[in-house]
Amino acid sequence: MEQQMATAANKTDETIVCYSPNMITTNGVWQGDNPLDYSLPLFILQLTLVVVTTRLLVLVLKPFRQPRVISEIIGGVLLGPSVLGRNTAFANTIFPLRSVMVLETMANVGLLYFLFLVGVEMDISVIRRTGKKALAIAVGGMTLPFVIGGCFSFILHKKNQGMNQGTFVLFLGVALSVTAFPVLARILAELKLINTELGRIAMSSALVNDMCAWVLLAFAIALGENDTSTLASLWVILSGAAFVIFCVFVVRPAICWMIRRTPEGESFSEFYVCLILTGVMISGFITDAIGTHSVFGAFVFGLVIPNGPLGLTLIEKLEDFVSGLLLPLFFAISGLKTNISSIQGTSTWMITLLVIVLACAGKIAGTLLVSLVYQMPIREGVTLGLLMNTKGLVEMIVLNVGKDQKVLDDESFAIMVIVAVVMTGIITPIVTSIYKPARRFLPYKRRTIQKSKPDSEFRALVCVHTPRNVPTIINLLEASHPTKRSPICVYVLHLVELTGRASAMLIVHNTRKSGRPALNRTQAQSDHIINAFENYEQHTGCVTVQPLTAISPYSSMHEDICNLAEDKRVALIIIPFHKHQTVDGGMEATNPAFRMVNQNLLANAPCSVGILVDRGLNGSTRLAANQVTHNIAVLFFGGPDDREALAYAWRMSEHPGNNLTVMRFIAAEEVEPAARQSPDQNGLTVETENDNQRQLDEEYINEFRMKIANDESVVYTEKLANNGEETLAAIRSMDHAHDLFIVGRGQGVTSPLTDGLTDWSECPELGAIGDLLASSDFASTVSVLVVQQYVGMGPQSDGVATPDSPGHGEEQFANTELISHRSPQAMFNPQH
Repeated sequence: MEQQMATAANKTDETIVCYSPNMITTNGVWQGDNPLDYSLPLFILQLTLVVVTTRLLVLVLKPFRQPRVISEIIGGVLLGPSVLGRNTAFANTIFPLRSVMVLETMANVGLLYFLFLVGVEMDISVIRRTGKKALAIAVGGMTLPFVIGGCFSFILHKKNQGMNQGTFVLFLGVALSVTAFPVLARILAELKLINTELGRIAMSSALVNDMCAWVLLAFAIALGENDTSTLASLWVILSGAAFVIFCVFVVRPAICWMIRRTPEGESFSEFYVCLILTGVMISGFITDAIGTHSVFGAFVFGLVIPNGPLGLTLIEKLEDFVSGLLLPLFFAISGLKTNISSIQGTSTWMITLLVIVLACAGKIAGTLLVSLVYQMPIREGVTLGLLMNTKGLVEMIVLNVGKDQKVLDDESFAIMVIVAVVMTGIITPIVTSIYKPARRFLPYKRRTIQKSKPDSEFRALVCVHTPRNVPTIINLLEASHPTKRSPICVYVLHLVELTGRASAMLIVHNTRKSGRPALNRTQAQSDHIINAFENYEQHTGCVTVQPLTAISPYSSMHEDICNLAEDKRVALIIIPFHKHQTVDGGMEATNPAFRMVNQNLLANAPCSVGILVDRGLNGSTRLAANQVTHNIAVLFFGGPDDREALAYAWRMSEHPGNNLTVMRFIAAEEVEPAARQSPDQNGLTVETENDNQRQLDEEYINEFRMKIANDESVVYTEKLANNGEETLAAIRSMDHAHDLFIVGRGQGVTSPLTDGLTDWSECPELGAIGDLLASSDFASTVSVLVVQQYVGMGPQSDGVATPDSPGHGEEQFANTELISHRSPQAMFNPQH
């Protein structure tokens, strides 16, 4: 009984299911009713079960970096006759035969709207701009698997199926040769390949492949009708083509008219949105009536909607509900139709294995041949072939249609579902192991501002979360004094969280022409940020700006930032603080994940890092049209971080519009080190390190004072203080006159000057002084830049590594040594 469940909808001659029209909602358990005998409570339970199962599997498979499609298909298989459905009681109670019609209908509604969204998000103009290489790779990657699918159809095809061989070849060929575009985008982002040349080729090829698959699917369905007369199939194909032409030349202009009627910046009226959503169902109905599948109509309808604010509105209204709730139903239905026990005999399992191996090999071989023609490295060609093996929604649709049209029997269907899961599942682990992007870890010396030559290019990497961060960062860069002698090269990195959405992925295609409307909110934000920086570049001399986007989970975002910094050989990374200023002057957290990114970056950065606490940096008075005067203050306590802060401020002081105040804090009394009483070699080592740092401070301060002796815009003062309270009072006395504080993070530096300041620190990653200046209760509206100097162990380093510097091998060991030796001595020997 259970095995017939999947085909019950078509095979009414074999299984007769009685529906009671009034058994929709229950009268309640107190009336003695069983809710599962009624269709609505049963459907709600099924939907909940499907969503919970798939979500749990997503969590379980997350460490293995598997795409969500895998979890959804496996979830369906687990609930179906292969695993839990083997228990007849479970199958008859939760998924009885009478419920299949409701379940399939809802799953197809979800599928209809999901494919409409895929169509809306797909930018056909990308295909027009796709180079010959991506086009050739797409064709090469489709041809061989299609041929292999054709060959296997002769093995799997049974003569009594009543289906002609040609249709069977077409179905299997399409199922094996298709590449799932949304799933591939997700995998590429997970592997951090999306911004690489390889990633771009893979995305473009998958897009071309997807479009070809749709055309082939339309043909397969047209030929798949059980009526063998070729005339009917011809009519289906012709009317399908007529529908596409109607959509392009009638529907698209009508939708463009709606967009023109809506003033720019205003939301679309509910009537228009409702009209379009109804249009999706009408398109589905028409294509279903024609004889192609209803999803074909919805997809084409989505494609003709122009990219822009309307597409964004539709995506935001539909995406979460459709892809989160209704789409898993479709995969669950596919799983429920999959009965693995129908694959009987070792020979059939061997055929399954052979299909997997040969289809994979065919895709790889086809792609590799084309990539070799274009002189790509063999490893890249193989990786590209593996990535093109990604299976997803289109393949599941092909298989479901084939099953409904009785082209595929239970056995063939089960084999093909397993093939899809295995082929997609193995991609991430294999690509991770074989493809390591060629990293150019060339040792570069100018990893800090202090080490950068005053007459060379100053390279900075600026990270931006939202457009809110942009004005202050631009003012900070402007204050950094770009000149012909020392121009500034800025890499602007927009940090975007990787979500499950395909829409977030599409901003990666930097082939988008400027002036075209954005596809979604993330892309709109990216456009605002890029436009602001490009505008700054045009109006300022000696500055070059390169905009980039990093899309990754917050947990590994720092890797993208560090890799880019290493690649571009920057001296400073500027990243916004995780809190922003509220209207009343307080500080509130924007997103707790930003803090994690900042902490990871401080621990792993390959160069100096500045965390910017943004409270506005507009300058006090304007000297000229493009010049703003800034009053900058540096609080100098000593140590590598403070020297780096002074180095940056020194560069800024050369700007004619900037005034710089350097306040050096000195401990009023010298404490005799108690550590020296014991002849401990380790203690002496640390003492030498402290002396070394103090000597470097003195040398740098003296050099600075000599150079600025005749500069009236720079003021240098020294302040004696006994403890943290006096330090705090001195800082408070100077906060009103300035609009930017630059301070060192002061990691690993212990001093009586900061005693007691760290006891109630909110954000230890800013150090004692940085945390104090960034706190809400500090009565100031001054922006703060907290600087950490990169202190490596290489030849370019003068000092010894701080505990937070990125360690490699022995260097890491040396750092841990330093921590263990420094802590006991710090109690007795405060630094001055």
